[in-house]
Amino acid sequence: MADAIYVGGGGAEQNEDQSLLLNRANRHGIIAGATGTGKTVTLQILTEGFSNAGVPVFCADVKGDLSGLAKSGTKDCKLHEAFTSRATKIGFEDYTYHDTPVVFWDVFGKKGHPVRATISEMGPTLLARLMDLTETQEGVLNVAFEYADDEGLLLLDLKDLQKLLIHLGQKEVRDDVSLRYGNVATSSLSAVQRSLLTLEREGAEEFFGEPALDLMDLIRTTPDGRGAVNILDSTRLINSPKLYSTFLLWLLSELFERLPEVGDPDKPKLVFFFDEAHLLFKDTPKALLSKIEQVVRLIRSKGVGVFFVTQNPRDLPDSVLAQLGNRIQHALRAYTPTERKGVRAASDSFRPNPDFDTEEVITQLGTGEALVSTLDEKAAPSVVQRTLIRPPSSRLGPITDKERKALMAESPVAGTYDEVIDRESAYEILLEKEEDAAKEAARLAKEEEKAKRELEKKKKRTKSRSRRQTPTEAAVKTATRTLARDITRYVLRGILGSRKR
Repeated sequence: MADAIYVGGGGAEQNEDQSLLLNRANRHGIIAGATGTGKTVTLQILTEGFSNAGVPVFCADVKGDLSGLAKSGTKDCKLHEAFTSRATKIGFEDYTYHDTPVVFWDVFGKKGHPVRATISEMGPTLLARLMDLTETQEGVLNVAFEYADDEGLLLLDLKDLQKLLIHLGQKEVRDDVSLRYGNVATSSLSAVQRSLLTLEREGAEEFFGEPALDLMDLIRTTPDGRGAVNILDSTRLINSPKLYSTFLLWLLSELFERLPEVGDPDKPKLVFFFDEAHLLFKDTPKALLSKIEQVVRLIRSKGVGVFFVTQNPRDLPDSVLAQLGNRIQHALRAYTPTERKGVRAASDSFRPNPDFDTEEVITQLGTGEALVSTLDEKAAPSVVQRTLIRPPSSRLGPITDKERKALMAESPVAGTYDEVIDRESAYEILLEKEEDAAKEAARLAKEEEKAKRELEKKKKRTKSRSRRQTPTEAAVKTATRTLARDITRYVLRGILGSRKR
C-alpha cells in the first residue's frame, strides 16, 4: 500500500501481511527484543519505508550498523540468498535493493557533521539532569540563568556558564543576587562548578556552542521526494549515557516547541527513533519524568512519531508504554523470575490472538521474527500476529570510512556546521567587566598612593618647621615646663599626701 509501510508477512503458516499505516505512525511505537534478535534490521526496514514515503527520519546509531542505509544492498552480500528466500516466502514480490538519502551527524564532529546546541537552548532543567545536580543545586542553576537573562548575558558554551558561576561567587555580586532571586550558597555554587568540570571531561564542551543545529535541517526531502535519513553516530556518545539521553530529549523538546500543530496528518513530518531508550528514564527525577511523558503525549499533534528501541518494554514507564500504539516485539529470554515477569508484561500489552499463546511464542521467536500489532484506520490496535520481518533493501552493516567521507562531502549541510563560531557572549562581557574593574582598582590604588606620598611630604615640612625655634619660643617653652613641674608636684602631693620638698 502506498499509504503504509510493509513490515512483513506470516509465510506459509500464516499468510497475513503486516503494515504500518502512515497516518497512524505519529501515534508512536516500540521495537523491543533481546540482543541479536533482529531489532536493528527492523529499525532499518522501517527507516527505508518512511524515507520512500517522503518522511524524514532521525535515528541514533549506537552500534555503527545503521550507516549501511546510505548504500544499496547487492547480490554480493553473503545474506543475499537468505534475503531473497525470505522475500519469496512472505510474498514480497517488489523486493529490490536501493539506498536511502543519508545525512551523517556526530556530536564530536568525527563521523558526521558537528551537531551543537547552546547552553541557553538546553536550559537549566535538562542541564541539571545532565550534571546530576540535587534540587538545591538546580535552584542555583535556575538563579544563574535568570540573572543572565536579566543582565543580557548570552550563555552559548561551557566557558560562558563557568565564567557566570565565578562571577556569582564574588561576595558583592552574590549578596545582590541573593536579595533579588533568593539565597545563593557558595557551597552550592562550588558543587555546580565541579559538576561542570566533570561534564567538560566527558566531552560536552564539543557539544555546546555555535553554530547551533537548525531543526529544519533535519526535516528535509530530496528532489526525488524521499525523506532524508539523519543518522547520529553514537558509538562514542553512548559512553556518556547522560549526555546521549539528554541530547535526544532536548531534540524532542525543541521539536515540540518549534513545530506547529497539525493534528493527525496523512503522514508524519518526522519520525524519531530513540535507541537504548531505557537510558532516557534511568534515574530520572519525577518532575522531569512527568515532562518527558507530556512531551511524548503531545508531540504527536506536531506530526512527529517517536519509536523507542529497547530490550524489554518494562524499561519504559507504564505511562509512556500506554501511548505506544505500534508494537514490534522480537524474542525475549525467560530464564529468571524477573525475565519471566518481563515476558508476561510484554504479552499482556498485545491484543490477544486466539490462534496462539502470546507469552509462550515470545520466547520461541527466531532471529528476524517478531510479534507485530499496529493501529488500524480507527486507531485501534490490531490482533497480534507472528511475523517474518521483510529483508532490508539497503546494505546490512556499516559503510567504510572512505564512503562516509564521500557522502559527507556531498551532504546538503556540508560546510554549514564545520567551523565553530565564538561570538561575544557572557564570557567576553564578564571578562571585559573584570578587566575594567581591575583597571579602575589600579587607578584608585595609584591615586591613593600618590595622596599618601603628598601627605608624607606635608608632614615632613611641618615637622621641619616646628624644629626651628625663635628665642622667644624657647623662653616660653622653658617657663611652661617649669610651671608644669611645679603643678605636677602639687598634684602629686595632694594625691599621695606627702610633704612638699
